Amino acid sequence: MSFEMKLIEILFWSFAAIVFYTYIGYGIVLFFLVKVKELFNSKHVFIRQVESELPDISLLIPAYNEESVVAEKMMNSLNLNYPPGKLQIIWITDGTNDSTNDILKKEYPQVKVLYDSKRAGKTAAINRAIPYIDSPLVVFTDANTMLNRDAILEIAYAFENPEVGCVAGEKRIMVNEKDGAASGGEGIYWKYESLLKKLDSQLYTTVGAAGELFAIRTHLFETMEVDTLLDDFMLSMRIVLKGYKIEYCSNAYAVEGGSANISEEKKRKVRISAGGIQSIIRLRELLNVFKYPLLSFQYISHRVLRWSVTPVCLFILLPLNGALVLMEGGMFYSLTMFLQFLFYSAALLGKYYSDRQIKNKYFYVPYYFLFMNYNVIQGFRYYLKKSKGDGTWEKAKRA
Repeated sequence: MSFEMKLIEILFWSFAAIVFYTYIGYGIVLFFLVKVKELFNSKHVFIRQVESELPDISLLIPAYNEESVVAEKMMNSLNLNYPPGKLQIIWITDGTNDSTNDILKKEYPQVKVLYDSKRAGKTAAINRAIPYIDSPLVVFTDANTMLNRDAILEIAYAFENPEVGCVAGEKRIMVNEKDGAASGGEGIYWKYESLLKKLDSQLYTTVGAAGELFAIRTHLFETMEVDTLLDDFMLSMRIVLKGYKIEYCSNAYAVEGGSANISEEKKRKVRISAGGIQSIIRLRELLNVFKYPLLSFQYISHRVLRWSVTPVCLFILLPLNGALVLMEGGMFYSLTMFLQFLFYSAALLGKYYSDRQIKNKYFYVPYYFLFMNYNVIQGFRYYLKKSKGDGTWEKAKRA
């Protein structure tokens, strides 16, 4: 075997191992680590507080031109199961120029509305809103997501553990029969992601919260850079750096529609991927496996690999495999090449069906998987362009 072929073979198997570990292997390892932990550690059960002892909570809703969902969001928020007088609803609507503010002030006088004419982005709005909050806990949620009735109550219970500094709710995608690859693929992705978050939390800590629904101890808030792209991730992980944990609470969930189409989903994925690169740079302390052995293991396995090397490894596997077939021509590498060809063909069919709005979830999965990884690479380019910009972006339209 020549040196060149040996090198290509090593690269092929190394890249294949990285891709497998990132999307499948880590989940398997995590599952067994949790089972081992359960054998040696009994779970401490905290006594739930009576209603009169529950803490005051602020529900913070950052919004920009959300007139179409204000009424639905307020109906949802006012129907949340939490003791009267202990839940304050706060909207921050900086830069809004539609009728959102008028609706809130006219129809819901009990709600606090914070408004500034300048639009500086969601992160800047959150930074500005926190000083107005005097409750010990603050829950963040988006205007277009609806919470289950007991969401706030379940979050309050999770904070009974003094080691918990942040509670991550579950994100659920509402998928209809008519929805295409964007909604269908996103829905499947978040089901798997929710499982990993739950296992992460059981092992040590969830690695980041989703902005649709999460909560923090107010005094742990740390002002964020205004150009922050993933405010939810940065805010929650900086709390972990303070020595607290993020607890995953599947009993508190937020429901929203998937992206309206694949083009809108691309906007969202590119921004998230760019935010991932930004987060890796700004949270580089978390890469220190000697200082944070378990946390770094979770962070690198669940986030860093997805946002950096794995997408590159995935797309290089095909030409590496082709080179091995040409150089060796053996049955094994011909088989792996054939399997890759089938996968990419299925993805192309998924794109074909998506473009024509023909529902076929079997082909949507490989298409969404490749689409997601391709946009990580695009996200790196986006980050280089936006690195000196502000924290505003064009929000993806939801179905």
